[in-house]
Amino acid sequence: MPRFSILALVVALTLVGCKKPNVFVAPPPAEVGVSVPLQRVVTPVLELTGSLAAYNQVDLVARVAGVLQAITYVDGAAARPGDPLFVIEPAPYEAKLAQAEASLASAQASAAQADAEFTRQTSLAKNDFSSKAVLDQARTARESTRAAVSSAQSGVTLAALDLGYTQVAAPFAGVVTAHLVSVGNLVGAGGTTKLASMMQLNPIYANFTLSEQSVQRIKSEMQRRGINVGDLGKIPVQVGLMTEAGTPHAGALDYIEPAVDASTGTLRMRAVLPNSDYALLPGYFVRVRIAMQPQVGMGLLVPDVVLGSDQAGRYVLVANKDDVVELRRVEPGQLVGALRVIVSGLKPDDRVVVRGLGRATPGAKVAPVAASIDAL
Repeated sequence: MPRFSILALVVALTLVGCKKPNVFVAPPPAEVGVSVPLQRVVTPVLELTGSLAAYNQVDLVARVAGVLQAITYVDGAAARPGDPLFVIEPAPYEAKLAQAEASLASAQASAAQADAEFTRQTSLAKNDFSSKAVLDQARTARESTRAAVSSAQSGVTLAALDLGYTQVAAPFAGVVTAHLVSVGNLVGAGGTTKLASMMQLNPIYANFTLSEQSVQRIKSEMQRRGINVGDLGKIPVQVGLMTEAGTPHAGALDYIEPAVDASTGTLRMRAVLPNSDYALLPGYFVRVRIAMQPQVGMGLLVPDVVLGSDQAGRYVLVANKDDVVELRRVEPGQLVGALRVIVSGLKPDDRVVVRGLGRATPGAKVAPVAASIDAL
C-alpha cells in the first residue's frame, strides 16, 4: 500500500475517534411572570343579572265607539298627567248628554208636582176633606217621581262619563308610543281598540332573582341593619348596562317577593332607580350589585383573566417553591374592576402565574420572573 494512502487512513481514523456523541440537551425552563395576590379591603357584594321594566305601563284604549277625530301628541313624546292624546268624535255623546239632562229636568218637574200634590192631600186629609186612598195615591206618585229623578240623574252621569271617554288623556307622566290607529278610523266598536301605549320611565324598575343562599345573605344583612320589609329603600343597589364600565346607576331595593320559587330555587326582587335622562330603557339587561355591609376584612385578589376553568371548576396556576407549576383549585368571589376576589384556595404568599400562561404547564419547571398585578 502506498505510503500516502496509509497516512490518510490514519488521519481519518483519528478524526472519527475524536467526534463527540449526540446527547439530548433539555431546553431551559420557560420564563413566566408571577406575583403574590393583592391584599385589599373589599366590600362584600352580590353580583346579579337583571332586566329593566317601566315603573308604570298602560295600554291606551278607546272606551267608547266612534270615529277617531284627532291625535293630539307626537309619537314618542313625553306627556304629563291629564294631557289629551286622542279625541273620539264627541258630538253624538254631547247630544246624548243633552238628552239625558232634558230627561232629568222632566223628571224633576214631575217630582215637584207630585210633591206639591202630596202636600195638598196631606193637608186635606187632616181636615177629613180627602180620603186615605187618595192620600196613598199621592204618596205613591211622589215616590215614583223621586225614583224617576234618581234614574234620570244616573243617566246624566253615564252620558257625562261617555262624553269624557271621547278624550283619551295621559294617566301619568311618561312617554307615549307611536299611535296604532289613524284619524278617521272607527274605534271602540264591538270592543276596546288599542290606540297606543304609555310608559313611565322615571323612575324605572330593575328586576332580578336571587338564589336561596343569596336570599339568606340579604335577610341576615337586613337583620344586622335593623331593616324590615317596610324599610327596603335603605338597602342601596347599583346597576350598570352591559356596555358600561362598572355600575354607575344608583338606586334602592324596592320589593322582595314573599315566597321562593320551588321550581327554580330563586326569589324575585326589584330595585327602583332614578332615570331623569332616560338612559335606562325597559328591556335592557343590566348588571346588579348589592353592597352587603361596610368594608371589612382583607381580600386576596388576582387578575380575572388568569383564572381558568374545567369540568371540576375554577383554578389558577401557581409556581411552587421548586419553581414547578401547580394547578390550584380556587373559589372565586366578586369582581373588583379587572381583579377577582379569591374566597378560598390561595394563600397570601402563593406565586400566581399572571404572565406567560401559555408557557406554563402543570408539573413543568419554569423560570419565574416577578411581575406586578397593579401594572396589568
